[in-house]
Amino acid sequence: MMPAENAPDRVAQIMEEWRRERPDIDPSPQGVIGRLHRLALALTAQITPVYGEWGLSEAEFDLLATLRRAGAPYARPAGELAGHTMVTTGGLTKRVDRLIERGLVERDAAADDARRRLVRLTPAGLDVIDEAFAAHMANEHRLISELGATDAAALEPILSRWLDILDDA
Repeated sequence: MMPAENAPDRVAQIMEEWRRERPDIDPSPQGVIGRLHRLALALTAQITPVYGEWGLSEAEFDLLATLRRAGAPYARPAGELAGHTMVTTGGLTKRVDRLIERGLVERDAAADDARRRLVRLTPAGLDVIDEAFAAHMANEHRLISELGATDAAALEPILSRWLDILDDA
């Protein structure tokens, strides 16, 4: 449901309450950050159910997608995989173990160094991530289409620039 054209949204209401209660502090950053935070939560609520159709959590989807993007033979060293998924190696181990139990990945020694462990998609894992990714992209296209091509195109470089600034901080 679309909000009324000029009706204040929840973030605007919160900002107005802060202006009233703490007129000495400018709450204007909430106009961007508060809305981005609420948007991230709303998008996550729209995205994660698609992963669930394949019995995957967001983290498991991320792990399988990271292996798939590596290209054949769809394997990465465990340490590298942790860096690509932005999780600790301990958290990664638990995820990999769960995916091994489901037959979606396997762990084996690297050909060039038996001490180095590789995590690799199984054929079943490749099928699951290919199907889940196709559905995920269809869902993201749906979500972006609600914004409109012009606004989405304008927003992308702004968000990229902001991420670069924050990554350098």
